Amino acid sequence: MRLKQIVLLTALAVVIGSLTGCDTVKPWQRKTLADYTMRGDRDPMSEGLSDHIFFSREMASGGKGVGGGGCGCN
Repeated sequence: MRLKQIVLLTALAVVIGSLTGCDTVKPWQRKTLADYTMRGDRDPMSEGLSDHIFFSREMASGGKGVGGGGCGCN
């Protein structure tokens, strides 16, 4: 009985996941998606903080001009 419920829930999750797939962007929607507020890097302070956290955690530098090691002391 328990295995039957797990299989049913897994099948249900797969069906729901397939229904929420990607959609094509219509030509009249591209202006909205290309707006400045839709950019992930519109806030320079947030972007700098994300870079600092990423490069401190990865113990690597390069690619975006942020230096330092894994100690988080850049």
